[in-house]
Amino acid sequence: MRISTLQAFNNGVAGLQRNYANATRTQEQISTGNRILTPADDPVASVRLLQLDQQQNVLSQYNANLTAAKNSLTQEEVTLNSVNTVLQRVRELAVQAGNGGLSAEDRKSIAAELTEREDELLSLMNTRNARGEYLFSGFQGKTQPFVRGAEGGYSYEGDEGQRKLQIASSLSIAISDNGKSVFENVTNAGRLTVDSLASLGFPVSPPLVSDEVAFSDYQGIRIAFDPVVEGKYEVFGTPKDGGAEISLGTSNLDNDSETDDKLVFGGVTLFVGGQPPVSSEIVVRAKVPAAEKQGILGTIVNLRSALESPTTNGNGVRDAVAVALTNLDHGMISVDAARGNIGARLNVIETTQTDNEDVALVNKSVQAELRELDYAEALSRLSFQTVILEATQQSYVKISGLNLFNAMR
Repeated sequence: MRISTLQAFNNGVAGLQRNYANATRTQEQISTGNRILTPADDPVASVRLLQLDQQQNVLSQYNANLTAAKNSLTQEEVTLNSVNTVLQRVRELAVQAGNGGLSAEDRKSIAAELTEREDELLSLMNTRNARGEYLFSGFQGKTQPFVRGAEGGYSYEGDEGQRKLQIASSLSIAISDNGKSVFENVTNAGRLTVDSLASLGFPVSPPLVSDEVAFSDYQGIRIAFDPVVEGKYEVFGTPKDGGAEISLGTSNLDNDSETDDKLVFGGVTLFVGGQPPVSSEIVVRAKVPAAEKQGILGTIVNLRSALESPTTNGNGVRDAVAVALTNLDHGMISVDAARGNIGARLNVIETTQTDNEDVALVNKSVQAELRELDYAEALSRLSFQTVILEATQQSYVKISGLNLFNAMR
């Protein structure tokens, strides 16, 4: 086989370049600590690394969402704690106002503090977050949720939406609560009225739903006084399913016409004054239009108005305080329910953060196995490649010095 001088030179140069490239690549791997320098080094591992990098980026976004959700819910929880503190103080004032020994000036003093607490509560309900959005306005983050009207009442201007953030591949969590569900949809204990109150001929207080569980089966109450025995009465409940009336029991009024008689049947409480005539009856039904719900601010406004009004007598104050206390209790239950939901969401956020950290740790472990270099193997390989490169260089020097003229000497 004939080997030309040019072929010998080309083979020698190619060998030098190949061995030098191998040694250089190994040295670069050692300096970077990566086994894969280009996708061509390991196409399968390169694709897998790209997928893991994308998953890691998604986890980073989820972690950012988790932090934002936690901050928003924590701020809402703090705000609701403050709301609950104000409501507890308002309830204390309502209890004080129920003292029959207070003068009109005393009641006005209580009403003055109620005004301040009302303003404080309005400010809390219109709290903004760090982005300047209202916490309790639903999707309408730039709209003030609670607005005071010209006549002193309040209206809710937000919507019933709940802002959410995605915190995992198939999990989103609510980061807010709308003010209507928390502060407006509060069960109204004063949602009942008495039919033909003016024609009864004896005083009857506005009915109060004092026990929601007991009243849950009825849509109305009828109190029928005995046609023969004065002061004796029987109470009937009208079922919600439209069935026949159910007798809830009989009793007698006391003989003291100076004090009102307190009647409690089927979860409804009312006071009857004087001595009702025989065969008369009191029919208790829902108000028209319906008043099933009343906002917390509306409850405070009604109580304050009753205390400020010079025409409110002792019985009026008693009835206003009774409705206010029950509605305030319902309002605090609603606020506590919202706080409980926030606590549950914060627990979900905490466990999701832990899950994401575990997944990220596994990702990094797999990436390390695919990408990182085995230094012991690489150093051994570099030593071997260096020996080969040196041998190639020496052999090339010797081969390149051979020619036909040397053989003719």
